[in-house]
Amino acid sequence: MPTANDRATRRRVDARSSVERITVAGRTVLGKGEGSLELIAAEAGVGIATLYRHFPNREAIVRAVLDDILETDLLPLIERAADAPDTRQALHDIATRLLDLITAERGLVTFASNFADVAVDVLQNFSASLHPLLLRAQEAGEVRGDLTAEDIPHFLVMAVAGLAIPSAAPSLRARFIALLFDSLNPANATPLPPLLAGEGDLRTALGNVNGGRQAE
Repeated sequence: MPTANDRATRRRVDARSSVERITVAGRTVLGKGEGSLELIAAEAGVGIATLYRHFPNREAIVRAVLDDILETDLLPLIERAADAPDTRQALHDIATRLLDLITAERGLVTFASNFADVAVDVLQNFSASLHPLLLRAQEAGEVRGDLTAEDIPHFLVMAVAGLAIPSAAPSLRARFIALLFDSLNPANATPLPPLLAGEGDLRTALGNVNGGRQAE
């Protein structure tokens, strides 16, 4: 006869299975373009009530899909880059790969109203993985010394917010990624001004922009 612990374990397994199926379904649906929570639930083979129990809003779906993209597709590239001879190029390749991955999920950027906000949070979790690579690039004189690992997620989100849209052609993305990475070049770089208290959050700035647009 199943015990209370057995039933609790089964519920946890069922919940984990549902979350995984919904996340996979989110990537599938958003990869096709504009989607909806109802379409994602149907793709996952769960009821809409089950979806809402695990993912109460669109932002939660976007966060789970981004986590999955970074964990399965980007983190292996970051780990392989640990021994790359050209660390600046390795960082460039990581940024380019991130843009390619997010652009491939065609509906991801537009699915949530505050995509950049969610993206900053998710990418912050990967700043620790990028830190050793950044230090090597700085020691080799390939990247300016006043850049921090915490700057990288913001740097990447600025690129994502501006370029990870279906209308941005690969050649256009490549040109602007090159321009962005030129700003990391230590040669003749102007020292970065210090961040003032309360002014270091890109999410707040992007929120103000979005709020201004809505007010128009």
